[in-house]
Amino acid sequence: MEQEQNKTSVRSTAMVLPLFAVACAAFAFLLLFSSGPGARLNAWTFRTGFAMIQSAGYIGLGCAVVALASSVISARKRHYRGIFVSLIALILALISFGIPLYWKVQAQSYPRIHDISTDLNNPPRFVAISTLRRAGVRYGGIDVATQQMKAYPELKTMVMAVPANEAYKIALLTARDLGWDIVAERPAEGTIEATDMTRWFGFKDDIVIRIVPAGDRSLLDIRSVSRVGISDVGTNAKRVRAFMAKIAPGHK
Repeated sequence: MEQEQNKTSVRSTAMVLPLFAVACAAFAFLLLFSSGPGARLNAWTFRTGFAMIQSAGYIGLGCAVVALASSVISARKRHYRGIFVSLIALILALISFGIPLYWKVQAQSYPRIHDISTDLNNPPRFVAISTLRRAGVRYGGIDVATQQMKAYPELKTMVMAVPANEAYKIALLTARDLGWDIVAERPAEGTIEATDMTRWFGFKDDIVIRIVPAGDRSLLDIRSVSRVGISDVGTNAKRVRAFMAKIAPGHK
């Protein structure tokens, strides 16, 4: 009887470290994957969400070390339940550490700009959205243009082989197909203003499309601008590419 109690006590003690590791890793995992949705639901600010991602990375790294140590100790003691729990903790910890690390590396590979335009000399102007934003939408000038040309040299004015009025209809339909919220339509001026929302944090980005007649063809320019932040981690350039690819498949 006493021996059975001692064995039970030993097994319970052997599970302390694995359980601590999995609880710690689960917390980091929860912290990471609630950061964006919580900000999107206004439970906290996006800055708090960024801090949660960073914290999840650090906690995940620490938990990974604990989980690794726990799995080694459990393996030496041939405590299979401890090994199993430790491996779960290690997986959760590595995810919690790896994703923020990947995002950080990705962010550093993009230029620190959040205003992308296919016309760098005369970017399409916001009117309706500029009024909504109160502070307006100002272009950063030569510094932004230089960084964009270096990072996204392929983003240029699109020449469409249709008259301006037809191009306008195609552009409007494409914007709607992409799920953008149309803010203003001005066919006479050849401009469309819209907003789009990012998936994770729900940031609102603003878009303006400008179409100018060019004989029996037309010139289309698009500009996408983030409302917050310094770097957009390539989001606006991806949006512009998606629009151009949809409006003219095969366009590069």
